[in-house]
Amino acid sequence: MSENDIHGGGQALAHGGRLQEAARRYGIPADEWLDLSTGINPVGWPVPPLPPECWQRLPEADDGLDEAAAAYYGTDQLLAVAGSQAAIQALPRLRPPSTVAILSPAYAEHRRAWEGAGHAVRPVAAEAVAEAVPEVDVLVLVHPNNPTGATFPRERLRQWHGELAARGGWLVVDEAFMDATPEASLAPEAGREGLVVLRSLGKFFGLAGVRVGFVLAWPALRTALEAALGPWAVSHPAREVARRALADRPWQERTRARLAGEGPRLRDLLAGHGLPPAGGTTLFQWVPTHRAEAVHGALAQQGIL
Repeated sequence: MSENDIHGGGQALAHGGRLQEAARRYGIPADEWLDLSTGINPVGWPVPPLPPECWQRLPEADDGLDEAAAAYYGTDQLLAVAGSQAAIQALPRLRPPSTVAILSPAYAEHRRAWEGAGHAVRPVAAEAVAEAVPEVDVLVLVHPNNPTGATFPRERLRQWHGELAARGGWLVVDEAFMDATPEASLAPEAGREGLVVLRSLGKFFGLAGVRVGFVLAWPALRTALEAALGPWAVSHPAREVARRALADRPWQERTRARLAGEGPRLRDLLAGHGLPPAGGTTLFQWVPTHRAEAVHGALAQQGIL
């Protein structure tokens, strides 16, 4: 399961997590739940004790984080941000009013941010994206998609980027769930004008609470985004944890191998109990069903969110 695709008004969107709320509602202590509601790796990178200066000194840009990220993502065209959510909210305000196609269903904060900044948003299904590209200024894709797991060939993404960039448009690719399959990422191509790639340490690394992400984009956009976000956007402890996690290649390799087995196991387990997934990734499975509310309630009664 993954974050809900709920959109509406000025109210906060409902996402996965909220374990304390579930514990209160169902009368089950929080430490007795199995939380499958967010797609976050439950066996995350093990955070060690941090040096005291991480808590006592302001963050500094030359702390090695950018170098570790560049080696991991295959590009130095990047900017550290307080989770990709910070970029999702800020990016729409760096363009004049535009027509924006957003993959649907998908992580709903994208649509909320672009509409909130005054853009005309057009939700598009995965199979209709190619038809929409000639008619829009911006294309926003979550890749692999959350919650459906849909993916697109890299050559097709390059083609769409070329078409959009030729007329001053953007291709925005949210790769929050890409770390398990880095060979499919557009990250190494960052720096091309009109291409924005968002990455996060929340899912694969299991470090959602650290709130660290990266915007991979051309220099002018990174400069504008950095100015919009202001100084010290990522805390000193968060930068130190991210630097170490990105540099830990043995852990990354072990985790990819483990998830490659556990993702299919979850898929088969669901299918064997009458809930065959229609898609997914190594970190979540997508099960559209008219019984969703009833299934959610039955699982919650057993401490499964």
